Amino acid sequence: MGIPILNSEQVLTFAFVFLRIGAMLMVIPVIGESVVPARVKAGLILLIALIVYPSVRPDMSLVREETEIYAIVVGIIGEIMIGLVLGFAAKMVFAGIEFAGDMIGIQMGFSIVNVIDPVSNTQTSIIAEFQYLVAALVYLAVDAHHMFIYAIVDSYRIIAPFNYHFSGPLMKALVHYSGSLFITAVKISAPVMAVLLFTNVALGVVARTVPQINVFIVGFPLQIATGLFFLGLTVPVFVSLVQRAMTGLNTEVQTLLRLM
Repeated sequence: MGIPILNSEQVLTFAFVFLRIGAMLMVIPVIGESVVPARVKAGLILLIALIVYPSVRPDMSLVREETEIYAIVVGIIGEIMIGLVLGFAAKMVFAGIEFAGDMIGIQMGFSIVNVIDPVSNTQTSIIAEFQYLVAALVYLAVDAHHMFIYAIVDSYRIIAPFNYHFSGPLMKALVHYSGSLFITAVKISAPVMAVLLFTNVALGVVARTVPQINVFIVGFPLQIATGLFFLGLTVPVFVSLVQRAMTGLNTEVQTLLRLM
């Protein structure tokens, strides 16, 4: 059995497929996190690239001899950008969830007990870390990671190699999805934040009416207890909001693909 000989066009096509898939899988939550071994990620990228490669037909007429190197460099940048933009949509959802946890943790008084997040290698609130882990479980439970694999395969039907186009509407959509980070954070943190705000108001009234009570000693454990109680009480709401955000990612990804 002879060894198949690949021409330069086939090698270039596979390299472009590998770059697009690799850029997306290195960014999306859970699979692309730093705690996942590099060998596992590289093997998964290579496996998906080998499966997708036979169905990809790049428009090589866009590569002319006089501008071959320029076209290839632009094509490489385009493939990487496609993967990064697709992963960006999921990252914004998880960033909003972590932001909500940070706000709740600060309001509860947990800002002084931050922990090192092994995913981002930064200090984060315990509440943010807890909500991130719950969101990751929901992400896997609704098969959102499969949706991104389907999206990267479907992207070759919409955007062939060398056909990436960065437009004003795409930039506008990215800014819009960035703003949705704060909307997601407010929706998730609003119930607990409202209760903690009323608790602070009640403590202020007590401090004015009964000056003998040391509000700082009483208020600190009261805020933690109240925050943890209502955090547990609102877990079904939190899971429902996260699930809705994850299922809505499919529409966002399809919109971004058409804008590119």
